[in-house]
Amino acid sequence: VQLVESEGGLVQPGGSLRLSCAASGFTFSRYDMMWYRQAPGKERELVARAGAGGSTYYKNSVKGRFTISRDNVKNTMYLEMSSLKPEDTAVYYCSTVTISGQYWGQGTQITVSS
Repeated sequence: VQLVESEGGLVQPGGSLRLSCAASGFTFSRYDMMWYRQAPGKERELVARAGAGGSTYYKNSVKGRFTISRDNVKNTMYLEMSSLKPEDTAVYYCSTVTISGQYWGQGTQITVSS
């Protein structure tokens, strides 16, 4: 299993950014895909999930600002982030759980600052 996130970056408060996660090594369409984040000194937390059946979940603090999606043809998951706040600053990870365990991407830093 390989999960590769796109490059993050520095964004001004109120700005937007789209992350992608390219997946390989497993049957992408069969498994839920998740975005997690970890801010300095904090636990890693689930931000959003795109279920294999089409359902979605969002952490309360990102509802209405973040949109998760997946393309089962391209084996890619996306996280569209808008109205970004300084508290969104973190390393963002894509993840999946298959029958052989939980897998993580390498993580990508998103910094929201003026």
